[in-house]
Amino acid sequence: MQFEIQFGSTTFEQKKMKKYITKSLTTAMTMLLLLLTVTVSGQSKLEQQLEQMAKTYPITIQKMPVDSFFTEKYLIEFRQPLDHNHPNGKTFTQRIFLSSVGTDKPVVFVTEGYWANYAANPKYVNELCPILDANQIVLEHRFFPPSAPDSLDWRYLTVQQAAADDHAVVELLKHIYHGKWLDTGISKGGQTCMYHRYFYPDDVVASVPYVAPLNFSITDRRVNRFLDQVGTPKCRQVIYNFQKELISHRSKYLPYFEKEAKEKGYTYRIGIEKAFDLMVFEYRFAFWQWGTARCDSIPMTPDKPMKMVRYWDKVADFSWVSDQGIKKFEPFFYEAMKQMGMYGYNIAPFKKWTVFKHNPNFNFTLPKGTRPGFNPSLMDSVDCFIRHRAHNMMFLVGGSDPWGSTSVNLTYQNNCVKFVKPHGSHRTRIDNLPPEMKAKAIRILKQWMGESTQKQKE
Repeated sequence: MQFEIQFGSTTFEQKKMKKYITKSLTTAMTMLLLLLTVTVSGQSKLEQQLEQMAKTYPITIQKMPVDSFFTEKYLIEFRQPLDHNHPNGKTFTQRIFLSSVGTDKPVVFVTEGYWANYAANPKYVNELCPILDANQIVLEHRFFPPSAPDSLDWRYLTVQQAAADDHAVVELLKHIYHGKWLDTGISKGGQTCMYHRYFYPDDVVASVPYVAPLNFSITDRRVNRFLDQVGTPKCRQVIYNFQKELISHRSKYLPYFEKEAKEKGYTYRIGIEKAFDLMVFEYRFAFWQWGTARCDSIPMTPDKPMKMVRYWDKVADFSWVSDQGIKKFEPFFYEAMKQMGMYGYNIAPFKKWTVFKHNPNFNFTLPKGTRPGFNPSLMDSVDCFIRHRAHNMMFLVGGSDPWGSTSVNLTYQNNCVKFVKPHGSHRTRIDNLPPEMKAKAIRILKQWMGESTQKQKE
């Protein structure tokens, strides 16, 4: 049976058939477009875009499982210059973890300060992503394996080079993600976030550094002044009594310290005596940093020395100044002693018992053969930028966290804001702020990102 569809006068049956064929063609075209958009050999549009980019840029793509807020997840290995001032020289591979909800939506860019292994977890979601309905990009920091060159040339581990890594990732993925970008990080990642914003202020429209210090020396004195005042006088006295008990009865506790360290495989290049003292000093800092220890649960049990030593290890972590701990965090220590600064210890209350003659610093943690010398000029410049020229930066600080003592002091000459959580620790996040403070932080973030959208439209 043949049908001739006429577009002038038509019969009722012809009209029905025309309507049927038109509907069928529309359905077929819709299905074809859907197939082209969603799959080419089972690939999503995002995967196609990434693979197309891999033909032009030095990246490899690996799809990863995702079971969270996001719909797709990829591991991107990006070959970066070891020295961005000489891009045709040696390179290393840096890991990027991309979790997507839509290429037209905002991006939360996590400028990690250490490893990014946690980002491989299918369930990992940065707290800012649900707040902003945003994609998530996590960049592992250079020199933290596996995002490290085969041989470590420490000259190229600088704040400037790491910021250039961040910038290169932004430029790469803005080819796909055209929405608003926000950078963020926690602790050293928060420092990395500040430095990225300083060197490349137009890469993102907002920044959220969490619990990030801005140190001006390798023994920033503000930390010890803070530790002399934090908490209650009663609590500070109990902490001091615990430290004094350990160091003033060295001969009693040192064998237990050594036993505990040996069982965990720790060795100490500085010698067991100095390691013992450093861990006594570190106890006070660690007690307040993490907020998990309580003053009324400090075990003053001289008749059970091993109980005291194990508690001490649990709070202060004997690996901190061990050869194994130093090796693990070697890039951090190098950056701290060169540009980022650090805290030190005040030995005055223990002068009678300590083996140290002067307040110690962390220069002993430097990689063998390196003596970079600390230069505070960059931190001074970053501080000036944040206080006077930056915009849309939100700082979160724990009120009892020693690292908060060296956090940025805002002048309020711009719209940057700082939230200090009362009695908060290094675990301070937007989600655990007091309700009114949390609501205000979220409102400001949404305003900043909304303002950015309006500016782009204009």
